[in-house]
Parts: sequence; C-alpha cells; structure tokens
Amino acid sequence: MHDVLVVGAGPAGRAVAAACAERGLNTTLLDPAPTRPWRATYGAWSDELPVDLPAGVVAACAAGIAVGLTRHRLDREYAVLDVLALRAHLDARMAAAGVRVERGHARVGALPPARVVVDAGGAGQPLNARPTRRTPAEQTAYGLVVAAEVARPLLDDGEALFMDWRPVPGGPADSGHPTFLYAVPLGGGRVLLEETSLARRPGMAPDVLADRLRRRLAGHGVTVPPDAERELVRFRLDTPRHRAPDVLGFGAAAPLTHPATGYQLATALRAAPVVAATLAGRWVDGPVAALAAARSALWSPAARATHLLRRRGLECLLRMPDRRLPEFFEGFFRLPEHSRAAYLDGRERPFATAAAMAGLFRTTPWPVRLRLIGSSLLVSAPP
Repeated sequence: MHDVLVVGAGPAGRAVAAACAERGLNTTLLDPAPTRPWRATYGAWSDELPVDLPAGVVAACAAGIAVGLTRHRLDREYAVLDVLALRAHLDARMAAAGVRVERGHARVGALPPARVVVDAGGAGQPLNARPTRRTPAEQTAYGLVVAAEVARPLLDDGEALFMDWRPVPGGPADSGHPTFLYAVPLGGGRVLLEETSLARRPGMAPDVLADRLRRRLAGHGVTVPPDAERELVRFRLDTPRHRAPDVLGFGAAAPLTHPATGYQLATALRAAPVVAATLAGRWVDGPVAALAAARSALWSPAARATHLLRRRGLECLLRMPDRRLPEFFEGFFRLPEHSRAAYLDGRERPFATAAAMAGLFRTTPWPVRLRLIGSSLLVSAPP
C-alpha cells in the first residue's frame, strides 16, 4: 500500500512526488513512459519561480518586451528554463527522498492500492471519470530554434519578446485570426522563434502557423537554416476543475494552467510543497481528511474566484474580433506593472485580478470596451 500514488511523470508530477516523499510519505510515481524526453520549452517570470530553485535550472534571463500596437519594455525579467537541468534537479530530489518510479498505465478503477492518489497526467485528466465533451479552447504554436545572430533583426541581446502582435508582413494568406511572435533566448547562443495562436476553439492548425512564421521571418530578413530544430505546441486552456472525489488533480490536470496565457509550470513548482505539507500535516486524521485538506489548500476560495475571473478573461479573448486583439493587448501592456502581474500570476488575488480587468476600460478604445462588457455577460464562446 502506497501512501501517495502520483500518476504522471511530467514536471508537475515529479515536483509533487518529490515534495511528498521529502515529507516522509511513502510515494510512488506511475507513468507509461517515465523516461520519455520533455520536448517543451518552459518559461516564466523570474519572480514567479521558487526561491530554492537552483540557479543552474535557469538557462537564460532577459528583459521582457511586448508589442501590441507599440513597443513596451516590461518591468519584469523573463526566464527560460534548462529542461534537462530541471529534470535532473527533480530526479535528484526524488531519488534522495526515496520515490519509487514505476512504468504502467493508470485508469479509473484500476490503480495500485494507495491511500492518496494524485492525478498529474496532464489536461486529459486520466483519472477523471467524467471528462468534458465540449470542443476545447487551445493554444497552439509552431517554433524554430536558430542561432542568436540569425534572430538579431527581431531580438536584441538581453531581451525576451513575450508577445509581438505586429501583423505578418504581406498579411495572412489563410485567415484573419491574428497570431503573435514569441522570441526568447534559450541559452548557449540559441533563440526560439515561435508563431503562436494564444487562444482559439479549436486551436489553429500547425501548418498555418508554420506558413505565417516563415513569412514573418522572411519579412524581417531572417533566414532560417533548413535543418533548424522545430517545436510544436498544442494544449488545452479551458480544462475543467478535477472533481473526482477520491483523487487530487495537480498541474495541468488540476488545472493550474492560466486560462488566458497557458502558463502553469511555475505555479505547479510553488504549489507542490504546499500540497505535500498539507497531506503530511493531516495524515494523522486519515487519508480522506488529508486529501480534502490538500484540495482545499490548492483551491482556496480566493484561488477559485481568481480562476473563474481568468476563465471569463479567456472567453473575452475568444469572442474578441480579430482586428481588435492587438488593440486589446496594447491596452493590457499599458496597465501598471502591478496590475499586469496580478492578472498574469496572482493565483489567489481575485480583487487585484478584477482590478486589472477593470483597468482595461481606461487603456482600451470603446469598441474593445463594449466587447469586454458583452463577453463578460455571455456563455462560453462557440467553436
């Protein structure tokens, strides 16, 4: 009998498994392919990351830059993580704490015996017996990795382009739905150039994004080598809260994913020790009480309220007319830094989140304001 069984060996699963074992709980990590490489690029604002994260896990730091209709220098440092170093760090913690790693599939009703089960299996929520049937809202992206000197027309040294909503040179040949360029240093003289569809139901096709990226780069005089490494991104933004009564959802399965930006790694790394400490602290009361306490710690009333506000923000983005999206983000980047930070990563700050959303009425034109009002009153945007 395991004390804690964590299903899913991604960064969130490894982080919560390590934290539970470090608290003295007999912990097992289960995944069908626990040694599978991680392909994603993970970024976060530097002040979001746990203070005890080793410096070597951060591959590059740079000043955040954003473009709506004009260029903005953000007052925050952006960090891109070294994926191999992050994995080695989490694996070392698991090994030192005695986490057992097992290969196997998990499904509802067929799990190894455990007092507490954590579903860290991603947005698909493999241990949720009642998955949603609706068309998902998704973020999709197509990226290419190039040498820093190749990316120089788009990205100066010491900068990370968080969003660039300038139109693709020549105009979109496929659809009017706007996309943005995400360009960040990866360390070692490499840069990721990625054409991103922030939120669409369903997500934009990779070949459309790839064509836009090629035309954007050509318009800026960037020549990409034919053997450039590529990255494909596709994940869900509107995963419902994990409501299986005997399972704790964690990571993207919780979901901890920000509904309007897609970020969740830094949140999961910070939340893992909170969940583990709560489980260990209530263990004497029995696994049912410990699980309930961990769920309450992860989804406090403030966290639930903030998540609902962010979900409304997502629906506003989905309903925003294509031509208004750059205007919307121009208004967002004009907000004070504390307002932007509250909306981007203040997971338990509903009043500050609401204030940031209200602040857009001061920084956006009336056509955008009217759309925000209407979208806040309507049900979820249709596909």
